[in-house]
Amino acid sequence: MAKFLLVTDLDNTLVGDRSALEKLNQKLMQVRQEQGLLLVYSTGRSLSSFNHLCKQEPMLIPDALVTAVGTEIYYGGCTTPDPDWSAKLDQGWSRDGVFSITAHFNDLVLQREENQGPYKASFLLEPTIAADLLPRLDVALQIRGLDVNIIYSGGQNLDILPLRGDKGEAMQYLRGHFGISAAQTVVCGDSNNDQALFSAGPERGIIVGNARPELLRWHQDHPQDDIYLANAPSAG
Repeated sequence: MAKFLLVTDLDNTLVGDRSALEKLNQKLMQVRQEQGLLLVYSTGRSLSSFNHLCKQEPMLIPDALVTAVGTEIYYGGCTTPDPDWSAKLDQGWSRDGVFSITAHFNDLVLQREENQGPYKASFLLEPTIAADLLPRLDVALQIRGLDVNIIYSGGQNLDILPLRGDKGEAMQYLRGHFGISAAQTVVCGDSNNDQALFSAGPERGIIVGNARPELLRWHQDHPQDDIYLANAPSAG
């Protein structure tokens, strides 16, 4: 059987049901041995937050780790992000420029320092305000000449990333790195910041049974035969 790439979000996707995760790990280890599975975790967490999660949950060691909503890529336990990926994100990106604009939006609450990154500016935003504020923020950033990727997920998390920076772009970069086709790639997620995984191309997808309404609405508006809507939550 052909080698394939499994790219999965962590919180509320892979992680959330310990018993199911332990069973899935057994299957993944078997497939890794028999078929050459390549395992990638793609998370909004920082590297330090991921390491903390690994102390709490029975996590397999991935072949690559994508953190900070697609803006950092690590291999084999290395603590230095892929410099080529960072160089791609650096083109046209100005973190200071982003903050000079967001400072004028009082409803944006800066997230903790551990949730920030060199290519990620993260805020909390109430859902009742988001529908009005996000278009105005987008226009303000464009007027400033900042081409960025704005991702609002979980009914509270607002991430402003480089234009080429998200989970989908990182997944495609890793497919090239590992030499894996889209047809041999499976992606898994539960929320809006995983949407880029499902819309990147013809990869197969699994939306978990406990997916947020935001992702389910997106899938309803963009139905695809290659996306499986699971009944069971998380690793189940």
